[in-house]
Amino acid sequence: MNLKKYLVRALHRLQKGPGYTYKELLVWYCDNTNTHGPKRIIKEGPKKKLIWFFLTLLFASLVFWQWGILINTYLSYNVTSSLSIGFKTMKFPAVTVCNANPFKYSEVKPLLKELDRLIEAALERILQPTPGNSSESEFPPLDLELWNQIPLVLIDEHDKDNPIILDIFETNQTAVGNETAMGNETKEKKYKLAVKLCSHQGSDNCTYRNFSSAAQAVTEWYILQSTSILSKVPLHERIRMGYQAEDMILACLYGAEPCNYKNFTHIYHPDHGNCYIFNWGMDKEALNSSNPGAEFGLKLILDISQQDYIPYLSSAAGARLMLHQQKSFPFLKDQGIYAMAGTETSIGVLVDELERMGYPYSDCTMNGSDIPVKNLYSQYNTSYSIQACLRSCFQNHMVEICGCGHYMFPLPEGVTYCNNEDNPGWAYCYSSLRSSIKQRQICIDSCKETCNDTQYKMTISMADWPSEASEDWIFHILSYERDMSTNVTLDRNGIIKLNIYFQEYNYRTISESAATTIVWLLSSLGGQFGFWMGGSVLCLIEFGEIIIDSLWITVINIISWCKGLKQRRARARYPDAPPTVSELVEAHTNLGFQHDAPGAVPRAGPLPPEPGTPPPNYDSLRVQPLDTLGPDSDRD
Repeated sequence: MNLKKYLVRALHRLQKGPGYTYKELLVWYCDNTNTHGPKRIIKEGPKKKLIWFFLTLLFASLVFWQWGILINTYLSYNVTSSLSIGFKTMKFPAVTVCNANPFKYSEVKPLLKELDRLIEAALERILQPTPGNSSESEFPPLDLELWNQIPLVLIDEHDKDNPIILDIFETNQTAVGNETAMGNETKEKKYKLAVKLCSHQGSDNCTYRNFSSAAQAVTEWYILQSTSILSKVPLHERIRMGYQAEDMILACLYGAEPCNYKNFTHIYHPDHGNCYIFNWGMDKEALNSSNPGAEFGLKLILDISQQDYIPYLSSAAGARLMLHQQKSFPFLKDQGIYAMAGTETSIGVLVDELERMGYPYSDCTMNGSDIPVKNLYSQYNTSYSIQACLRSCFQNHMVEICGCGHYMFPLPEGVTYCNNEDNPGWAYCYSSLRSSIKQRQICIDSCKETCNDTQYKMTISMADWPSEASEDWIFHILSYERDMSTNVTLDRNGIIKLNIYFQEYNYRTISESAATTIVWLLSSLGGQFGFWMGGSVLCLIEFGEIIIDSLWITVINIISWCKGLKQRRARARYPDAPPTVSELVEAHTNLGFQHDAPGAVPRAGPLPPEPGTPPPNYDSLRVQPLDTLGPDSDRD
């Protein structure tokens, strides 16, 4: 059986009714479908047929339009947030406490001695610009080489188109004029203090960081200069110069159980020096809180030794603390709070648990393994956080662009910290990178929030502590316990008391769920189809069936066209028509009975067959009836 007959019979078996042309198939579909509308098109009169055709086309368009909206809504992957409140035994948060001052001034003073002399001389010239104040009058002479690496300058913006820049220690009269003139002008005009940052010393490629207050400019300048100096100090030396746990943590009580500095884990933080974490959960199981209330929380008494602060580095006095999850790195500069000296600070804690849906509903990560940024804080064996990712991203860019790493962030392997001697233009590069919106956006796009997070909401209250009536005996006892001395070595300016506890014994869970699901999509699609067209899933199956039938007819037409093309090519190759069967029979019969031409010698008849040769079979030349020929036989 040839292919065309097979396809025709297969189509007939599948359809059981429609014809073999597109028109007949469409008429059959309209007459047999369960969808409202098409049946009226073929059964009504000409006018109603036109009306029903228009209505069917209109409502079908509305269905497809609504389907497009519904599918687009589903593919937007919106979420809804739900809030639930639960009660359970909760883990007490990890508590990180640091001193606002990173180093003891008595320990770090030899390293910052020249820096302090420079800033004191600069402030003297800024505040009292009188004649005779010059760097040559200082003894021993000031280290102007250190100053010129990152100098402070005065900017006169009286003429904004041509501002005048004055170096505080500059003695060249072409730049500043004489000192008397400078003093008089300073009294009459208001200068702005700025930090001058150059790509390298002596370069004209410089930028000026302006500040509205000289106090801000001095602090920023001192941080940049001290960062360069301290970056060359080994880590163990920086730890030694910081505040030790036994000196800082005077008393500790968790619930009814006493504790001490040995229950804290030490960590070095570049911003705050030595920090100590209670209940970090690295070596021991995290502690649970049995009940809410201050008597079941953590009580600490700290000594911040404010009299040993670095005067130009730490302008704020107190303790810096932060509540965070176990095994997470504390980013105190972003999420920490201050506790003021001479006060008792009570912190009531509420717990919020955030549960975000992952891809494609939200762009979050479970553990940071799918983040392209190398986490530099993994050396602390801490969990992933977006703060760690953003800082790691910035440090990686710093290393790539500036050739060294910033002192405030962990270092990649094989990289050193920036300093003025080895990297003269590091401050200019760092300032440009920090103010770059493009760099910031790259890091924001690369980093992701964690899908599951725990946040601690704090309610803070303070009171003076100790009271005037009790400060005498409290300071005596605390001084004796720390220094084994009857002399009072503590005072109100350095003592802090902390109470940290769960305010309520419940937690809130804020969870995300899909706003649209596949069930919602199917029901919405079906609802629109049923409302506008009166259809159902079976109607869609019927429509699919008619599409399959159309494909069958298309295949049959293609095969017929190919066969006709083949025959046309064959006729073009052999232009004469082939002989018919009757012509072949007549030619064969007349082969032995040709008339002799006039004057020709008579020919003998055909030779008789040899003995033993069977007679010829002429039945094969018998003409068959036309109705017995196959469909592919040639006919006259």
